[in-house]
Amino acid sequence: MSTQRIILCPGQGAQTVAMGKAWYDASAEARAVFDEADRILGGRLGAPLSALCFSGPAERLNQTDVSQPAIYVCSVACWRGLLAAWGCGRGAGATECGLAATAGLSLGEYTALHLAGVFDFESGLELVALRGRAMQDAADAIKAPDGSPGSGMVALIGADEAQANEVCDLARGADVLVAANFNAPGQVVISGSIQACRRAVEVAVQRGLRAAPLPVAGAFHSPLMEPAAARLAAALARTPMKPPVCPVASNVTGKGHETAPESGRTIEDTIRTRLVEQLTMPVRWDEGCRWLAANIRGQWHELAPGKTLMGLMRRIDKTIKVETHDEPSAA
Repeated sequence: MSTQRIILCPGQGAQTVAMGKAWYDASAEARAVFDEADRILGGRLGAPLSALCFSGPAERLNQTDVSQPAIYVCSVACWRGLLAAWGCGRGAGATECGLAATAGLSLGEYTALHLAGVFDFESGLELVALRGRAMQDAADAIKAPDGSPGSGMVALIGADEAQANEVCDLARGADVLVAANFNAPGQVVISGSIQACRRAVEVAVQRGLRAAPLPVAGAFHSPLMEPAAARLAAALARTPMKPPVCPVASNVTGKGHETAPESGRTIEDTIRTRLVEQLTMPVRWDEGCRWLAANIRGQWHELAPGKTLMGLMRRIDKTIKVETHDEPSAA
C-alpha cells in the first residue's frame, strides 16, 4: 500500500518574490505548470505570471489579482514536482499517489480541489484569476473620505471566537465588522470597514488582546465582498466539476465537502455554494485541520510557497508534524 498523505495548500499572504523558482529550475514537471500558466493568462497581469513570481516587483506580486493565481500555480507546480520525486506519474490516480485528503487555506481550497480532481488545472486557474480580480475590485470600490482604502482586516492575537465576536460587537457601530479567519488557537482575524477596524484595535487592547492591522487590500471574508461573490458564482456555475477523489476540507464548514441528499444536491453543487459563501463567511482553518486529524490517517505535507501552514499546525496540534516543500530539497 502506498504512503498515505494529507496535502495542505497555502493561501494569500504566502507569496514572496522568487516563489517557485527553485522548483522551476529543478523539475521539468513543475516548469511545465508555470509555462502552461503563462500561456493561459497571456498578458492579462501585465507581465508573464512566472516573471512576476520569480522577479516581482513585490508591490505587484502582493496585489490580490496577481497573488491569488501566483500561489495557485506555484502550489500546483510543487505538487507535480513532488509526484515525480515520489515516483508517481501525472496520470496516476489518487490511490497510487497516496492522496488521503486535501485542504487549503481560503484561496488554497481551489488548489486542494484541483488536486482532488474536482476541476482541471486551467479551470482552476481561470477561477482564481477571476476571484483575485473580483476581490481586488470589491476592495477598490470602498474608499474612505480621504481616498484611502475604506476597509481592512485586523489580527487579534490571544483571542478565541467568543472574544473576537465580542470585539466586533463593541466596535462595529453602524459599520461592517465580523470575524473572518479562525486560523489557530489565539489567532483570529476580523474584517470590515476601516473605521470599525480602527475602533476594534482600541477595544481589543482594552481587553488585554494584541491587535495588528494587516497589509491587505480590503475586508476579505466579510459582507463587503458580496460583489465579488456574485461574480464568482457566475463563473463557478459554468465551470465543469467532478466529485472529489478524496476528502477535501471546506473552509466554511470546517469539515469535508459532502453531498446534500435531503435536497438532492450533488457534492459538486455544494462545492460551488461553499466557494461562493467562502468570500463573505469566516475561514474555519483550525476546525478543518482538527476534522482531518480526527478522520484521516496519513503524513502531512505543505505545498509551496512558504511554511505558514506548518506554523499554524504547531498551534492547532503539536503532535502533528507537517513536512514543508517550499523548495525541492525538502521533497
